[in-house]
Amino acid sequence: MQPEQRLQQGLKIMGLEVSEEAQQRMLAYLALMQKWNKAYNLTAIRDLDQMVIRHLLDSLAVMPYIIDSPVLDVGTGAGLPGIPLALVMSDKQFFLLDSNSKKTRFLTQVKIELGIENIEVIHSRIEDFRPDHSFAIIISRAFAALNTILERTQHLVTSRTRVLAMKGKEELPALPEGYIKNHSHQLNIAWLDEERRLLDIRPI
Repeated sequence: MQPEQRLQQGLKIMGLEVSEEAQQRMLAYLALMQKWNKAYNLTAIRDLDQMVIRHLLDSLAVMPYIIDSPVLDVGTGAGLPGIPLALVMSDKQFFLLDSNSKKTRFLTQVKIELGIENIEVIHSRIEDFRPDHSFAIIISRAFAALNTILERTQHLVTSRTRVLAMKGKEELPALPEGYIKNHSHQLNIAWLDEERRLLDIRPI
């Protein structure tokens, strides 16, 4: 199946509405990832068809839960889920943070080449990041264990912040003091057999 068809059909199966233009820009993003991957080792997934499923559709599965912004994508790596979400949610502001300079260099190039105006790329360790504003959502896809995420982002969480962690099949650990589980959403990603959940955590 062609990448365009795979993406189009996947979105239909998942009940997500994404414009044709946004779909084309996401495929252009994957093309840039493939190009830079040779030198920068951005992802272990090299097959374009699998990239559509495991990078684009997996990231877009959280679309219904991004209801406010700004959004901080912690440990974004090659820009997941931040870039796909920013491309389809142009009315929301995304901050993509990673401590790996090669990855943030790639993200800056993506921003320039695709003209993505609603993202800001931040090269920093999460512990050292001291923004002058707060975030409505802090999201993480493959950054660390849940408690590690909560500990390292503690200084960024306000009473209105939700922490969203994309996880596989695993037990929910006892949360650190001051946090409560709001929801645990089952994520149904087209053609992906593995269990995926979105843990929605908020401060008490």
